[in-house]
Amino acid sequence: MNMADGFAAVQHSAQAAAGVDAQALAGICVTGHEFVMPGTGKAGRTGVLLVHGLTGTPAEMRLLAKGIHKQGFTVYAVQLAGHCGAMEDLIDTRWTDWLASVEAGLLRLAPHVDHVVVGGLSMGALLSLAVAQRHPDRVAGVCALSTTFRYDGWSIPFYTRLAFLLPLFRALGIGRHSVFMEQPPYGIKDEALRARVVEQMHSGDSAAAGLPGNPWWSIIELRRLSAHVLSRLSQLRSPCLVIHARNDDISAVSNAHDIVRGATQAHVELVLLDDSYHMVTIDRERRTVIARMAQFVSRIASTAAPRPALAGEAARHGQ
Repeated sequence: MNMADGFAAVQHSAQAAAGVDAQALAGICVTGHEFVMPGTGKAGRTGVLLVHGLTGTPAEMRLLAKGIHKQGFTVYAVQLAGHCGAMEDLIDTRWTDWLASVEAGLLRLAPHVDHVVVGGLSMGALLSLAVAQRHPDRVAGVCALSTTFRYDGWSIPFYTRLAFLLPLFRALGIGRHSVFMEQPPYGIKDEALRARVVEQMHSGDSAAAGLPGNPWWSIIELRRLSAHVLSRLSQLRSPCLVIHARNDDISAVSNAHDIVRGATQAHVELVLLDDSYHMVTIDRERRTVIARMAQFVSRIASTAAPRPALAGEAARHGQ
């Protein structure tokens, strides 16, 4: 080891011991609905970027975030474009806008940590996979929870299988304000929890529990995102943890197996749950989800090489 390498190793060791700069991290949230939890010590040098689902909010990731943060990791929950507001706000966005939100969050978090693991729920899982495909140098691992390439779970009404007609409707100017309303059990097996969440969904505050239905035009965008990610699964290089409920009411377990089959160049770990529905981050096996994700992030932290600062990063962030 030459003198320069030795200095870099000492500098990195000192950084790890110091953890992250909580004050600097506080500035990465760009909306009032996003949140960041600065980590501590060496574990804090690994960041976890959490991505909510379609019509969801960062709040739906808070329980998972708290569990991961208890292990010392730095956690940042990003808000997707068009979400946490009115239905019209969501309709006016495209899947590329949602992906841009995740990419921007990654770029804000990455300079503060040595590694970033991106994890998402439902459509958030698609976006996590997409950002890992696009930025293999910045994403050290992916957690895909209840991945939704297709709405094909057992509670989905048959007529939603006709979603392939939606692009034609949009071309004809039909259905801009039409919505597929969510159906019981709303992705939650725990009945008491379900009742509380449904009450929030219908409270009129979309920032609390999201919107109660999926706009037709937003489903078009999800299908385009799905096609984009599926066609590029072989480009995924980051290790991937896939967690899915066997009895997912929204997206069948075949969605998880699509990743296992398609991500031929990445190590994929599949965990199937027996006592949950779609919302695995809050349902009956949430502690299992937190534990398995924490173990996965720990392995990434212990094996991944520190991400080298990209040009200009150190100067911009005072490092």
